[in-house]
Amino acid sequence: MATLDEKQREFLANPYYAVVSTVRDDGSVHNTVVWVDVDDEGLWFNTSIDRAKERHLRKNPNVSIMVVDPANPYKWVSVSGTAELRTEGGDAGIDHLSNKYLGKDYPYRQPGEVRVTVRVPSEKVEALGLDG
Repeated sequence: MATLDEKQREFLANPYYAVVSTVRDDGSVHNTVVWVDVDDEGLWFNTSIDRAKERHLRKNPNVSIMVVDPANPYKWVSVSGTAELRTEGGDAGIDHLSNKYLGKDYPYRQPGEVRVTVRVPSEKVEALGLDG
């Protein structure tokens, strides 16, 4: 297992948008823009049950996330691993991310929606441009 270094963790703590890649049933890749954060367990994002990325990850947990600095596309971090989906704490997770990106609790909840936190253990980490 790869480990995120301090510069990578600091980079991922910024409110930069990420692209998460999952695998569809037919083997093709599905990309989605997401909010992400990093904590003591590593990189994570949030979704809801029955969204495409959640359905894909339940069948094939291989996932990759790439975060690019919007001011410099040659400054990025990519983490790949086997996703771990958790419903416990999902609502708190989306509020945390919404506060990071929007400055307020998540305003787009739908009735009956079940939120899922997706943790991505850093099995492979690649980065560019974080040296200075």
